[in-house]
Amino acid sequence: MGKSPDHPITRSPDPLVSRSPDSLLPRLYAIIDPAQSGGRSPVEVAADLLAGGVRLIQLRDKHASSGELYQIAHALRECVQNTGGTLIVNDRADVAVAVGADGVHLGQDDLPMESARAILGSSKLIGFSTHVLEQVREADQSSADYIAFGPIFPTASKVNPDKVVGLGGLREARKVTRKPLVAIGGITLENARAVIEAGADSVVVIRALLGAPDIRARAEEFMERVKGRRIKGV
Repeated sequence: MGKSPDHPITRSPDPLVSRSPDSLLPRLYAIIDPAQSGGRSPVEVAADLLAGGVRLIQLRDKHASSGELYQIAHALRECVQNTGGTLIVNDRADVAVAVGADGVHLGQDDLPMESARAILGSSKLIGFSTHVLEQVREADQSSADYIAFGPIFPTASKVNPDKVVGLGGLREARKVTRKPLVAIGGITLENARAVIEAGADSVVVIRALLGAPDIRARAEEFMERVKGRRIKGV
């Protein structure tokens, strides 16, 4: 499916075409989850993240009603897009369309990929979560714009996390897809660079950002840690 020239992620039409050595995604991908925000509003958290240089934010709220999620997403959309950022809504393609978000992120038990694509159209982003190599291969053949893979490390951000894949698993996932690859699960300042070197285009961070007393400063630290190209040959 075609992409508009200003689309933040460009997907290669040919899986055999080599990826650019530069990241096709912002290196830091932040998820805002009100349940982990320490009572701070999603807009307040987003403002701090954006001030710290973050340009890709996902809203994930497993507890809000449809109406509540719409209100939160609508407020975030204005905040994020007015700063030149990209807003992704977790799970809910309908809410993403309703508020004019930039896309949706789907899990294994959510709306099928191509059904979501039919709802969002070709100009919006769709990310897809995977946990084993076979799922990565399947997502590689879909119209997903990027593939999330993990958990890389043990994580407390999910009640029932999937099996840890480790850096070795991430390296194997990198071999089976040319799509932008997003690493998620237990990523901290201390291990973020190793995740990039293992093949991730971007690192997803939740707790290590939202749990910081100064979110803006922590975002700046992450941006510094993950910037730059990977070592040649990785």
